[in-house]
Amino acid sequence: MNMPAPIVFFDIAGEDCAVLQAFYSAVFNWNVAQDGGFSTSVLSPTISPATLMGVIRQDPAETLFYLGVEDIASKMLEIVEKGGAIDQARFEVPDVAVVGLFKDPAGNRVGLVEVEGGKVKIP
Repeated sequence: MNMPAPIVFFDIAGEDCAVLQAFYSAVFNWNVAQDGGFSTSVLSPTISPATLMGVIRQDPAETLFYLGVEDIASKMLEIVEKGGAIDQARFEVPDVAVVGLFKDPAGNRVGLVEVEGGKVKIP
């Protein structure tokens, strides 16, 4: 039996990063770094304390979450087979992660991050 894909990362995008960083810092007490990176706690019945990494980035407004999978290319084939669509094929972000984006059957964009041995694969 396959394990459920974990949520590895999320990002929040908008036209003005400084405004978003100030908003999330003030309203939710997130300690957002100058580059937009931060982590926040996650409520988990089994892991304490659990944290989730995030970033605020400059792009058109949207919020994405990224699921961890062992092989993005094969997962994309499964996504298409089950009614989803590839939004951005597998690509590497040097020193960060291997990622890809898809759209679910409702059109929601979701990210994938390659993981290996329970850790994010860093190219």
